[in-house]
Amino acid sequence: MTPNRNKRLPERIVLFTDFGEAGLYTGQMEAVLFDRGVNIPVIRLISDAPKCNPRASAYLLEPLSHHLPKKTLFLSVVDPGVGGSRLPLLVETEDHWFVGPDNGLFSRVLHRTQNAIVRAIDWRPDNLSVSFHGRDLFAPVAAAVAVGSRLSLLPLTPTMLEGSSWPDHLPEIVYVDHYGNLLTGISAAAIRDDARLLAADAEIPYARVFSEMESGQPFWYRNSIGLVEIAVNRGSASALLGLEIGQAVAVIH
Repeated sequence: MTPNRNKRLPERIVLFTDFGEAGLYTGQMEAVLFDRGVNIPVIRLISDAPKCNPRASAYLLEPLSHHLPKKTLFLSVVDPGVGGSRLPLLVETEDHWFVGPDNGLFSRVLHRTQNAIVRAIDWRPDNLSVSFHGRDLFAPVAAAVAVGSRLSLLPLTPTMLEGSSWPDHLPEIVYVDHYGNLLTGISAAAIRDDARLLAADAEIPYARVFSEMESGQPFWYRNSIGLVEIAVNRGSASALLGLEIGQAVAVIH
């Protein structure tokens, strides 16, 4: 890696992982970033992305990316195929950078972004473990991008990548938050107010805000990152409906 200061640089790095808040993984990646000269903010955006599920994670990462400031680098590691044949990627859009595996995780970002530059990371460290590329490969590459170092990269066509044929909207639960709210992979712009969701044999109506529903009643609404979300006023939709990541929902007009 050699210096390359003739281009724009990230102003922050955010971590998007399924590592969990506890454990030894996230801190090791952060240590690599700082050891390699990163002096911009490093933010743990999410540590409980859908575990070992890059497909669900893709439908969460893309809308989240719209709500962070421009010039953000997403160090994104949901990587059940680590050590296998999947490629490591650097994706550059007009607003952001994304570093992580080619397993569909960036497919929605690429689907909704024009003029993205996609490259395979051709650099490897001297010591590359077979089970922790987040620390050994992706974090060093993210650091190199952040400090303006040159990298060995190979151009790719987005349609060559995993997940390029996945649907625009995913009618499934893609995330369960701290409150038990159920985020779906359905864009809020793709559904009318008079629609109902069918999930766990329950027909779920729309409400604009929580206070429009009685306590304990499920409803769907347009959440703050532009996804259709199922919630219960003063309760847990996950507990009430028994729904988890990957379970289907249907839209009824």
